[in-house]
Amino acid sequence: MMGERATIRDVAARANVAVKTVSRVLNGHPYVKEETRVRVEAAMKSLDFRPSVAARILSGAKSNQIALIYDNHSPYYMFQIQKGCWDECHARGIRLLAQPVDVEDPNVGEQVRGLITETHVDGIILSSPVTDCEAVLKMLDQLDLPFVRISPGTNHALTSSVFMDDAQAADDMTTHLINVGHRRIGFIRGHKSHMASEERLFGYRRALDRAGIAFEPGLVCEGEFDFDSGLRAARILLDLTYPPTAIFASNDDMAAGVLAVAHDRGIDLPKELSVAGFDDTTLSRTVWPPLTTIHQPMAELARTATEILIIGGEINHCRLPHQLIERASVAPPNREYQ
Repeated sequence: MMGERATIRDVAARANVAVKTVSRVLNGHPYVKEETRVRVEAAMKSLDFRPSVAARILSGAKSNQIALIYDNHSPYYMFQIQKGCWDECHARGIRLLAQPVDVEDPNVGEQVRGLITETHVDGIILSSPVTDCEAVLKMLDQLDLPFVRISPGTNHALTSSVFMDDAQAADDMTTHLINVGHRRIGFIRGHKSHMASEERLFGYRRALDRAGIAFEPGLVCEGEFDFDSGLRAARILLDLTYPPTAIFASNDDMAAGVLAVAHDRGIDLPKELSVAGFDDTTLSRTVWPPLTTIHQPMAELARTATEILIIGGEINHCRLPHQLIERASVAPPNREYQ
């Protein structure tokens, strides 16, 4: 529910007790009358009160640790996400646990329940695609544990979130390629479980439509956000009778796969083929030629999500800006197709 969240003072006022008494109930203190405990718990329920991570930690009732739950095929992306979470936790003296899961596992909800039961973490950060996993969201709601989502694609009002505009970022990159002179632009989608994959495809198509370029399904290949799927997609696109003059991959890992195939085939980059990526990971600066890409503020997304989780308070949706980074992998095409 949108709006301000109830505070411990609101609960105390509703139950007609001292704030310290509410704190004792939250801590499971043995020296609280049963009648008082019932009244405080009823006030919490009526106000839909959920104590912030900071309140739990300060009370001494919890573990002083939070968990990052993720399922992502890009090690470069996850390094930045983990770093952002860790930096904020380290600054606040909180321990961070990082736990991978498989969102396609039918038991993923129970896996998350087990993690929480065993570690007694005070809150959860969900990274894409876990951020949209219905089983995990349902489990966390049942456990009444604070959590913040990074880049959710659904149920935006459910809880606090931090995100960037994936559709606009993909639109910006596609428009850049069009402005350079490309008209046949291949596109490699991300993993099907990530809502960002659809958003980026939408941005690609929107830019083509605005420029009056017909969308060709044959120029779109499925990917999984990893290097190998970039290899497979590049081979399909470059084997077309009329291959694209530019390929825009939904992340840098897949773009690196495109570069590898082009090098193997002796294609002159970027003269004969332009390649663009998404994320601006370390990989984008170490491949040759260095990738033109979208800078996604991954570490800052994670740091902000962690800060929101720890501080608590009202539901907060924070959008961070992206940036198009121009490097040597994009140039005007040296051929045109009718």
